Amino acid sequence: MTEPGVETPRNRRVWVGAPFPLGANYDGSGTNFSLFSSVADGVELCLIGDDDGAHSGRGNTRDHGPIEEERLELTEVDGHCWHVYLPDVRPGQRYGYRVDGPWEPSKGLWCNPAKLLLDPYAKAIAGEMDWSPACFGYDFDDPDRPNTDDSAPHVMKAVVGDRFFDWGNDRPPQVPLHETIIYEAHVRGLTKTHPDVPPALRGTYSGLAHPAVIEHLKRLGVTAVELMPVHQFVHDHHLVERGLRNYWGYNSIAYLAPHNGYTSSAALGQVQEFKTMVKALHAAGMEVILDVVYNHTAEGNHLGPMLSMRGIDNHAYYRTMDDNPRYYLDFTGTGNSLNMRHPHVLQLIMDSLRYWVLEMHVDGFRFDLASTLARELHAVDRLSAFFDLVQQDPVVSQVKLIAEPWDIGEGGYQVGNFPPQWSEWNGRYRDTIRDFWRGEPSTLAEFAYRFTGSSDLYEADTRRPTASINFVTAHDGFTLADIVSYNDKHNDANGEGNNDGESHNRSWNHGAEGPTDDAGIIAFRARQRRNLVTTLLLSQGVPMLLGGDELGRTQGGNNNAYCQDSEISWFDWEHVDSDFANWCQRVISFRRDHPVFRRRRWFQGRRIRGIEDLAWLRPDGLEMTDDDWDAGFARAVAVFVNGNSIPTTDSYGERVADDTFLVIFNASDHPIEWKLPGADWSRRWTIDLDTSEPKRGTTRTINKRPNDVIDVIDRSMVVLRSVRAPLHPVAATRTMGHPIDAPNDIPEPSTQVLERTPVDEIAPDSPTRAEGNH
Repeated sequence: MTEPGVETPRNRRVWVGAPFPLGANYDGSGTNFSLFSSVADGVELCLIGDDDGAHSGRGNTRDHGPIEEERLELTEVDGHCWHVYLPDVRPGQRYGYRVDGPWEPSKGLWCNPAKLLLDPYAKAIAGEMDWSPACFGYDFDDPDRPNTDDSAPHVMKAVVGDRFFDWGNDRPPQVPLHETIIYEAHVRGLTKTHPDVPPALRGTYSGLAHPAVIEHLKRLGVTAVELMPVHQFVHDHHLVERGLRNYWGYNSIAYLAPHNGYTSSAALGQVQEFKTMVKALHAAGMEVILDVVYNHTAEGNHLGPMLSMRGIDNHAYYRTMDDNPRYYLDFTGTGNSLNMRHPHVLQLIMDSLRYWVLEMHVDGFRFDLASTLARELHAVDRLSAFFDLVQQDPVVSQVKLIAEPWDIGEGGYQVGNFPPQWSEWNGRYRDTIRDFWRGEPSTLAEFAYRFTGSSDLYEADTRRPTASINFVTAHDGFTLADIVSYNDKHNDANGEGNNDGESHNRSWNHGAEGPTDDAGIIAFRARQRRNLVTTLLLSQGVPMLLGGDELGRTQGGNNNAYCQDSEISWFDWEHVDSDFANWCQRVISFRRDHPVFRRRRWFQGRRIRGIEDLAWLRPDGLEMTDDDWDAGFARAVAVFVNGNSIPTTDSYGERVADDTFLVIFNASDHPIEWKLPGADWSRRWTIDLDTSEPKRGTTRTINKRPNDVIDVIDRSMVVLRSVRAPLHPVAATRTMGHPIDAPNDIPEPSTQVLERTPVDEIAPDSPTRAEGNH
C-alpha cells in the first residue's frame, strides 16, 4: 500500500499493541491505535505532520499540496481490529487511516486507499474538509471507477488526546427529573454577540462558561442546559457553495470529539475547553445534556464524500438496501442511516455515550430522530438491541435519556412508545398548547391531558409525568416571539425559494405579519407569550425552554434557520425584552416554590374530572360534565389542584404539602365573568399570577371570596391560591360530578388588600418554601 516516497523511519519503535480499546489511547508512555474493519485486506496508520496549516482546529485546510505523512502498515489484526502500539507517540499527534480492500460499488464495497479516513473513535479533530473532488471515493465521470487523488490535504485529521484534566471537586448536580427545567441552547448562538464576553471567547465553549452567561442562566432559574450538537460535524457542500454553514450541527462525523469550531484554542484544547465549560456549569448547579445524532453521519448517500466509515467498512456501519447494496436505507432524510443491527456500531455508540459521561462529565442525552435507533429490520422495534444495551449499562442507564420519538420512515412517529426509563419530546404537547391559545376548536380535552402530564400517552407503561418533555418551541421551527408574530414562514435567506421548513406552524400573527407599530397588537402578542410560557411551566412533566425565548429573540419569521450562522440565529443581547425575561424568571421561581405543579406521580383519577386532587371547572364555578368536554366551541376552563393531596414524600421521607390553586384559562376571544367555586373548595382566594396584568400579585393583591365573580379578559390566564382552606375537605363534601351546596356557617369575609414582597426583591439564592427533592 505504501506509495513511493512515503516510508516508515527505520528508528520508529513499533510494538504489537492491543485490539481494545478502539481508537487512539495514550497511556502515559505511548499510544495504542486500533481500528475495526471486517472487509479490509490491509490498513495503514498515517501519522500527519503540522505542515498543512490545519493544526489550529478552527480553520480550513487550504494548502492543497503534499503534506508530511508517515505511513505504518498494520500487521496485527484480532477479531477484525487492526492494532499497533507506538511508544513514541504523544498527545497532539495528528493521524488518519488508509484502508485497502474490495472496490465493488454495486455490492456496497468502497475501499479506496487513496483516501485518508477519520478514526470513528477520534477524541479531537484538526481542521475541516474543503469539498475538493479528492474527498470523494469515486470518479465524478464514472461512479464505478475509484478516484485515486490523495484526499489527505483536503480532509480533517484525528488528534491523539490526553485524558488528564483537573476536575477538582466537580460533582454532577443530579437534579431530579421532576425538578428539572431544560434550556435548549446553541454554543455559538448563545454567546456570539454577548457584550460582556470577550470577543475571542464569543461563540465558544469558553464563552458559554463565562460568568456573565452563567449568571443569566442561573438568574433565570433553569437547571439543565441542553446543547445542540457538539459532536464534530461537517458543513454540507450545498451550503458552503451558497456561502452558508450547517449552523445547527446535525451532520456528525465523529462521536467522541467535541466540535473544533466551538473552541478558542488549539486542536487539543477543544477537549480541555469543553471540560472546563461543564465544570463551570456544574459549579453553578446546572446539568449539561447533549443533543446527539447517532442516526446518520455526514457521509450522506452513495454519492457523498468518503471521510470515515464508508471507506472503513461500509456494510458494517450503514444500512444498505438488501436487493441493491449500492444504495442506503434512509430513515432520516440525510442520505444514510447507521446500521443498528451490527455489534460494532452498537459498540461505537455505547462507547461514545460512556465516554461523554465518564470522561466529559455530561449529565444526559437527547437522541435526535431516536426512532431510527430502534430500527433493527424495517419497523420500529421498541425492544431493539440498542435499548437493551442502554438498559443494562451501569453508566448510561443512570443519566437523563430523552428521545426525539420520530423519524421520517414508515411508522416512525413513536410518541409514548419508548422504554420506561426514557423521557420523550412530546410533540403532541407542543401542537395542543399552540392550538389552544390561538383558539382552534375541539382542543379542550386534549389540552387537559397535556397540562396534566399526558397520562394517556405514558401512564399505561408504569411511566411517570416526567416521561413528557413539554415544549412549545424548539430549535426547529419558530421562536416564541415569531409564533405570535407570523402566520407564514419567511425562509428566503436560506436560498431555497422559501420551500424549506414546516408550512403548518400553528402560529398566529394577531393582526399583522411581522414587526408592527400597532400598540394593541404588540400588547396582545406579549400576553400570548405569557400565556404560552406560563402554561408550559405549570404543566406536569419536564418543561423545556428554547434558548433566547426569554429575551424576546426573533428569527424574522425564519422557521428553519439550520444554515443561518448569522444574526438571524444569534441571540440579540442588545435588544432584550426585559419585562418578559422577568416574567419567565418569576414563573420559573413560582414552579420551583410549588411542588403541586411538578408532581412525581400522576393525579389519582382515571378520568379528567371528579377526583380528590384535581378537578376541572366551568366559568359558572361548577365542575365540567362529559357534555362540556365534548363541546367543540369551548375555549375556557379552570383546573383545581389540591396541594394537600400530593401522594409522594421528599427525599428524606417527609410528606410533601403545598398550597391549593385554581388556574383559569380563557383562550376565547371575549372576556369572561368567572364565578369562583363555593366555599367547600376554599374560603378565600388570592391572585398570584395574571397574564393580562403581569405586575399583579407582586406587591398588592385583593383577596377573593367564594362565589365572587372575577373578570378574566380574552386570551389570558389567572392563577389563584387558596389562603383559607374549606371547613370540610372537598373530597368529603362533593359528589363525583358537582360540588354540593356550601355550608351556611361560613362567615362572609370582607375584601382585603394584602401587602406582598415584590418578586424582584427576592434574592435568587434565598431558600424556597418547598426545599428538597419531591
